[in-house]
Amino acid sequence: MKKSILLLFTFLITVVSFAQEKQKRDLKLNKETNLIDVVYYHDNGVVSQTGSYTLDGKLQGEWLSFNTEGKKIVSANYDNGKKVGKWIYLIDGALKEVDYTKNVASL
Repeated sequence: MKKSILLLFTFLITVVSFAQEKQKRDLKLNKETNLIDVVYYHDNGVVSQTGSYTLDGKLQGEWLSFNTEGKKIVSANYDNGKKVGKWIYLIDGALKEVDYTKNVASL
């Protein structure tokens, strides 16, 4: 009896964990760009990040990050997994810009 209850409890924990993990992100293959578009979510259901991956798992293109209230806090760019271009951060209500060349920041 105890084994049955323990097995049932373990199964329920696994199912609940899998269901929660599934809700934290959405993935979709974009056939036009041949990239995997992804949306990540905060625990409260608000979008946390949006962006794309190459088929081999490298970050590509524009990535946006949002706080738990849904306000944009970072705008970033990647090229084949490397940081590129102008990144914009909202820190303590002020905009900060960082330029990336060859994956290295210049302020």
